[in-house]
Amino acid sequence: MRTVTSMPHEVREEEHVWIPMRDGIRLAARIWRPVYSDLEAVPAILEIIPYRQRDLTARRDSIHHPYFAGHGYACARVDLRGSGESEGVLTDEYLDEELSDAEDVLAWLAQQPWCNGRSGMMGISWGGFNALQVAARRPPGLDAIVTASSTDDRYADDVHYMGGCLLSDNLSWASTMFAFNSCPPEPAVVGDRWREMWQARLARSGLWLEEWLVHQRRDDYWRHASVCENYADIQCPVLAVSGWADGYSNSVFRMLEHLRVPRKGLIGPWSHKYPHLGEPGPAIGFLQELVRWWDHWLKDIDNDVMDDPMLRIWMQDSVPPFTAYEERPGRWVGEPSWPSPNITAEVHPLARNRIAQPGEPAEPEELTIESPLSVGQYAGKWCSYNAPPDLPYDQREEDGGSLVFDTDEFTEQCEIVGSPVLELELAANRPVAMVAARLSDIAPDGRATRISYGLLNLTHRDSHAEPAPLVPGKRYQVSLQLNAMAQALPPGHRLRVAISTSYWPLAWPPPEPVRLSVFSGASRLVLPIRSTNGSGEPVMRPFGPPEGAEPIPVTQLQPGDERWTVTRDLVRYESALEVVKDQGVVRLDDIDLEVTQRAYERYSWVGDDVLSATGETEWRITFKRGDWEASAVTRTVLTSTATEFKLRAELDAYEGEFRVTSYNWDRTVPRDLV
Repeated sequence: MRTVTSMPHEVREEEHVWIPMRDGIRLAARIWRPVYSDLEAVPAILEIIPYRQRDLTARRDSIHHPYFAGHGYACARVDLRGSGESEGVLTDEYLDEELSDAEDVLAWLAQQPWCNGRSGMMGISWGGFNALQVAARRPPGLDAIVTASSTDDRYADDVHYMGGCLLSDNLSWASTMFAFNSCPPEPAVVGDRWREMWQARLARSGLWLEEWLVHQRRDDYWRHASVCENYADIQCPVLAVSGWADGYSNSVFRMLEHLRVPRKGLIGPWSHKYPHLGEPGPAIGFLQELVRWWDHWLKDIDNDVMDDPMLRIWMQDSVPPFTAYEERPGRWVGEPSWPSPNITAEVHPLARNRIAQPGEPAEPEELTIESPLSVGQYAGKWCSYNAPPDLPYDQREEDGGSLVFDTDEFTEQCEIVGSPVLELELAANRPVAMVAARLSDIAPDGRATRISYGLLNLTHRDSHAEPAPLVPGKRYQVSLQLNAMAQALPPGHRLRVAISTSYWPLAWPPPEPVRLSVFSGASRLVLPIRSTNGSGEPVMRPFGPPEGAEPIPVTQLQPGDERWTVTRDLVRYESALEVVKDQGVVRLDDIDLEVTQRAYERYSWVGDDVLSATGETEWRITFKRGDWEASAVTRTVLTSTATEFKLRAELDAYEGEFRVTSYNWDRTVPRDLV
């Protein structure tokens, strides 16, 4: 990424700013704004998230907020209550309290003499979520938002559940926030109150994983702050962004289809990262794009930001299966709207071992599968962070425990854009079952690269809100939508559908082993095939190179470590996936603060015993400056019986080498058809 050291406007940074909330709590903020805003008020841009602007996101923040300020905006990076140096306690995601706080911050910004009352919100992940959610509340002056790696539906398309199946990322993410919520504020900012504030967080933040496990179906808990409940609530322009390796690309398509405001969509090859920092590459000049977006909607500049196609996507070329890529080959394509007139649904019947051609008859047969529990060990993460390498590996071993259907070799390039759909006639021998379906690009040498997949808890076949057990042996018609994609398949390659009854450890297994029957002839694959009908690609303005402001200086004092290891013990029949994300020791040079972060995850099982599935996590975060040192260590273990989830958790807080606080949880949550 290119570092820009000269901006159109000189920037002033206000490092410690307190913003009062309606209940008296104060939120900690850092503000960058052009010096000329002392004389001429400017629009404001807000990012409000729980990830500690003084340290954990300080380097990232320093790349883009000063950049916007240098282009004429007042940028506020605010920590949610109970995070960083902000007062209060954070007790869950996207509570009404959080969204009200964001409204208060926007109102405070509008009242400042350097702000002209107009504002935008932006963010990735959490900040992308609450930008959408606050926009749906229509606070005065919020004129546009940018939402990256977020969702409109907190149940159906977030880190917790997928198709009604419990994701292991639910445990992983809960453990991340368990650790972050246990971190202390900075004594250098809050003074002697730091210990009191820290103890309040440790005592009251709670065990979020328990709450998320209680709500195993789509109830009012998940409907809250899901903007899909009423898209019409959003009345300001929206730029929605994601990446094919991210977990949130589906929501971009839904928002383009259902919102009724000026809107644009952008999907690159990236994982869960901003596009100017995008991995896999190519990264793009995303900050330049945002300046044009903000100029148009916050300054009324008549530029060409809305002239490009509604949706710009990276059409990915075929690649061998690897767990990480520096760059994904491909090209940018544009769609004028979504749904797009360039997409045609192509229906392929499923026959024994084959994906038949449209209109070709497929002989009716009963095809059965009872997958080994190991199917899924090469699935990668639901949401890739590209650290450590966490994309799906070669699918051939997974295919060995699945029902497999292949097309004939392609004789010309085939392009798929959108969400493939599997329409299956099936039966199961248990009342609770799941189906996992993978779509892979099969190279001439046989290597299988997963290009999309989907999960469905079959008790949710008709409703995520009111699941119902299966009648063993009864035939059902179900529809399974796979993740959206943009993939070019070259001549000589084939397309494969693989169907399995488990996908652990990406998703928690059903309470009993399941044998699934799929009936060919009555089942089919619907592919969204893209063709420009001879009209060629639309003319699109090319993206600039990635650039940003000069990042704050940091020093790597101790190296980190990244591992993603699959093991199998053929004596005890125990298998495990172990993940290490160790950032080593990093010093933020400008504030002389040393930060240590290490996360460890282990997902294990024994043979095909579905009740042996175990998820374990451990986090350690340490902050140190001179004689002051504070650490939080968290541990979480999730197991299950046929009827319950069992959750054990530990939290230890240290000052130096001395443990000053310890909490333990032992909880049981009934399984609800999961």
